[in-house]
Amino acid sequence: MIQSERSASGDRPTVVIVGGGFSGAVLAWHLHRAAPDRHNIIIVEPRGEIGRGLAYDSHDPAHRINVPALKMNLDVDEEGHFEQWLIASGYPARDPASQIPGALFPTRAAFGDYVNAHIKKLGRVVTHIQTKARAVVPQSAGYRVACDDGSEIDADIVVLAVCHTPPQVPFSLAALQHRPRFIANPWQPDALRDIAPEHRVLIVGTGLTMADIVASLDRQGHRGNINAVSRRGLRSQPLATQQMEPFGDFIENPEHTTLALLRRVRRAIADASKQGLSWHPVLDQVRLQGTAIWRALPLHERAKLIHHLRPFWDTYRFRIAPQVDDVIRRRIVNGTLAIRAASVRASATQGDDLAVDLRPRRSRDWTRETFDAVVIATGPAHGTVFRTNPLLAQIGAAGLARPDPLGLGIDVDLRGHAIGRDGHAAEALFVAGPLARGTFGELMGAPDLAHYARQIADTIAHAPIGASRLPPHTVPA
Repeated sequence: MIQSERSASGDRPTVVIVGGGFSGAVLAWHLHRAAPDRHNIIIVEPRGEIGRGLAYDSHDPAHRINVPALKMNLDVDEEGHFEQWLIASGYPARDPASQIPGALFPTRAAFGDYVNAHIKKLGRVVTHIQTKARAVVPQSAGYRVACDDGSEIDADIVVLAVCHTPPQVPFSLAALQHRPRFIANPWQPDALRDIAPEHRVLIVGTGLTMADIVASLDRQGHRGNINAVSRRGLRSQPLATQQMEPFGDFIENPEHTTLALLRRVRRAIADASKQGLSWHPVLDQVRLQGTAIWRALPLHERAKLIHHLRPFWDTYRFRIAPQVDDVIRRRIVNGTLAIRAASVRASATQGDDLAVDLRPRRSRDWTRETFDAVVIATGPAHGTVFRTNPLLAQIGAAGLARPDPLGLGIDVDLRGHAIGRDGHAAEALFVAGPLARGTFGELMGAPDLAHYARQIADTIAHAPIGASRLPPHTVPA
């Protein structure tokens, strides 16, 4: 057992962060900044390095951050922190393709290097236990975290910063999932290795994941035809050609219906256009004011927004890196990439071909097409985490946490405390990362995650010693 490391006066609480990707790493960094040496910080993470997680563990040079390095920082108030680190390390010379006029767009691995380097600078402040957590068990004071390697950690505070879940195979394609070259999780190492240069590829999903897949295939010499399909056929939009300040206001007299919000955003875009601005700064403002916008909507209106507007939001909010956009545009122009609005279902399969029926949007007719490979790119299946993640399954069964009402992840209060089955928010169990977005509305990009992590760190840092011994509080309806 790993006991809590305390000072002689017993006032050094142990904070266990389950998950050492970006969310867990940035939380540890902010916690030490907010209360230097006040806590014993332990990160339970099976990867060899802290700060990478699923997003920044890719070493494919085709995978680029989709935000200028200037805006990607451990602290959202220190603009240029990452960019200056890149320049000081000589990175631009090593990766000339990262240099876009006026900005740097390095690889995602480079951002992982940056985060990991700053965690390493903390030295013995952070202990990395390279294993997986399998259970969180309440104790008289705090929790005990049981790990796959047999160790048990006594914790005053636990923060769940678990990683993204793999895409969920659509039910309509489940009959194909055990076939060769049916790739259910494109983020697994070498997932695309068996796709030959001439193979016909179907990608299910047309967002950022699709773009990364196309960029990876293009880099490895693929020249065959690629079809990318989604219900609406929307692809991630490019970044603005120039920096613009956020435009509009959506929190003064906030809207209470999805339709009214949509109309307000459209009016703001029209007003921006009159001033010679694009839609980009309007959507930037919506993101920045996202939590207030989201909280003003009743639950049933939030459900409408997810069902009707989320595909549009995702493709305009999560924009594409210029280098990747160049690949997408080139492939579309030369006819080797088609982005289609269509429904898909498995069809009869013969030999090595994967047969799929496609029905174009607003059509009743299905047509059969054959492919050499099918890749699922529908994004993380956050709604399945309590079924697919063994740790969250245990936590859910114990009543310590529950799914949020919209099925986006884990239910939390506005300070990030996990809400249990009984409707109480635990004072000493937090949720960091995208799985808390059901409460906050927008919590996927690194800048948003860094801001949220700092909020949790401040809450922990300013809590009185022994806060884990406080009774749970009831979340207002």
